[in-house]
Amino acid sequence: MKSLAIYSIKGGVGKTSTAVNLAHVAAREGARVLLWDLDPQAATTWCLRARAKIQGGARNLIAGNGQLRERILASDHPRLDLLPAALSLRKLERRLETGDRARDRLAGRLAQVERDYDFVLLDCPPGLTLLAENVFEAVDALVVPMIPTPLSLRTLEQLVDFLVARRWEDLSVLPLFSMVDRRKSLHRDVVRGFRRAIPTTLDTAIPNATEVERMGLHREPVVVTAPHSKAAHAYVTLYGDLVEALYSHRTRAATARDLRERLSAGIESPDRS
Repeated sequence: MKSLAIYSIKGGVGKTSTAVNLAHVAAREGARVLLWDLDPQAATTWCLRARAKIQGGARNLIAGNGQLRERILASDHPRLDLLPAALSLRKLERRLETGDRARDRLAGRLAQVERDYDFVLLDCPPGLTLLAENVFEAVDALVVPMIPTPLSLRTLEQLVDFLVARRWEDLSVLPLFSMVDRRKSLHRDVVRGFRRAIPTTLDTAIPNATEVERMGLHREPVVVTAPHSKAAHAYVTLYGDLVEALYSHRTRAATARDLRERLSAGIESPDRS
């Protein structure tokens, strides 16, 4: 089983749309997929037409004695299961702070289902929190969506600095450009400069498209509602990029340590302010 977190310090960068569409494409390609919504806003839960309710509440979600399988729901899509979120997740940080081994609880829960799935994708809320530290401890790689602006790139620098400082320097980090508008020279310049400096960036960029914005209206992945759109094609090819990065011996995913060294060397950008 490969466990991946769709994560960013910054909100509004396309984490949910990336998580939902990647999960659907992986399931469509034959993988057994679990999508775990860890965001109290429950956008992933909404997009998969599930009820925003956590069986047993946030108290028992990670720290409870019950089996994680008891809380998993089948989605409308073959081979794609969901662990839904709800507003009660806002209390999860407080629950994690109680007891021993506060950073290891998510990893322990995922271990219960490691034989049931090929992929587990975590849709994570933004921020460097104790929940985020649980995520870093539990997953094989972080997929980090970024809008191509200097400030968005700065959040990646902050993330890798944090990972290295807290001894997650060997965690694989896969940057991804999301919400890209190629009509904007700033977007084109930032993407070009960043990829030159960080060649392990996932090749496929997700466009800023109406079809993606309408996911909340249709409550379906873009690859279902608009399968011939540029956005749907991007998610399909992005999944191929991800599999290549995770499994190919030719293209190794960069670690946090690798990224910090490259970021420290500087990125060509029209504006670093």
